[in-house]
Amino acid sequence: MIDLYTWTTPNGRKASIALEELGLPYRAHPIDISKDEQFAPAFLKISPNNRIPAIIDNDTGLSLFESGAILIYLADKTGKLMPRDGEKRYRVMEWLMWQMGGVGPMLGQVHHFVKYNKGKAPYAEERYSKEAQRLYGVLDRRLEGREFLADEYSIADIATWPWISRFEWQEIDLSKFPNVKRWYTTIASRPAVQRGYKQPKDVGDIPMP
Repeated sequence: MIDLYTWTTPNGRKASIALEELGLPYRAHPIDISKDEQFAPAFLKISPNNRIPAIIDNDTGLSLFESGAILIYLADKTGKLMPRDGEKRYRVMEWLMWQMGGVGPMLGQVHHFVKYNKGKAPYAEERYSKEAQRLYGVLDRRLEGREFLADEYSIADIATWPWISRFEWQEIDLSKFPNVKRWYTTIASRPAVQRGYKQPKDVGDIPMP
């Protein structure tokens, strides 16, 4: 059994979607970041960077924070959603790192400046909105003629998809990125994704273009 400490954010949904896809038994514990619950001493023992998600694997006693590390661990634990070796493993890894280093941080800045603080910092709005458009372009080109980011559905898709699910927050018109739109709707239709999206609580249906 895995204890998942999470909230209804893209990073949190990475872990719950992966757990659902892998069929691993887990308990979801809500960490309401709007109430600063991520600073509670008990949670800081698991996640010293006071960020969700974090897990405790009760089978092994291992605790982990950082969503990328959690995804790699779960894939390795089960032998699913990422090849164990060879070039195919590194293709998954490179697109996972692309999400961790680009999509997450940059789209997060769009949320901060464009959705929550619109009009306060025009330069920042322009800078991060342009970067969002660039990243969507990279994703669209990568998905030209291929179903998923790597050779098959993997943790790279699971890491990236929840950030794209906030395309409305980012003021992105998915019709301008047809390969992204096709990939997004394909993944959104997966039952495990639909279940994982609603953890640790149901805040509404998956946005559809």
